[in-house]
Amino acid sequence: QVQLVESGGGQVQAGGSLRLSCAASGRTFSKNVMGWFRQAPGKEREFVATINWWNSMTRYADSLKGRFTISRDIAKNMVYLQMNRLNPEDTAVYYCAAGGTMTGTPADFGSWGQGTQVTVSS
Repeated sequence: QVQLVESGGGQVQAGGSLRLSCAASGRTFSKNVMGWFRQAPGKEREFVATINWWNSMTRYADSLKGRFTISRDIAKNMVYLQMNRLNPEDTAVYYCAAGGTMTGTPADFGSWGQGTQVTVSS
């Protein structure tokens, strides 16, 4: 399995930006597809974005296109999520995951980080 550690969460005012980071270690061949998901209180975990580790192809939730950008740094074994023009509806715990598919179905991902809290105040 791949070990994942997220960082970069915090509190920000509406309209602001945050960049989340995910450090990956372990069985690198297991992280062909990596993704970001989020879970707000009382809601199911939802797909944010996925990236193919080897060819950098990306996919986003339709509602987040244009505001969020996923990227990866092969040399550093890092995945990032740049979040711009944040609004209170983006408040959630954000999770990094590995080993799934580009469609972003949570059940397909075998490795998960512990999550990082993002809180957007109005």
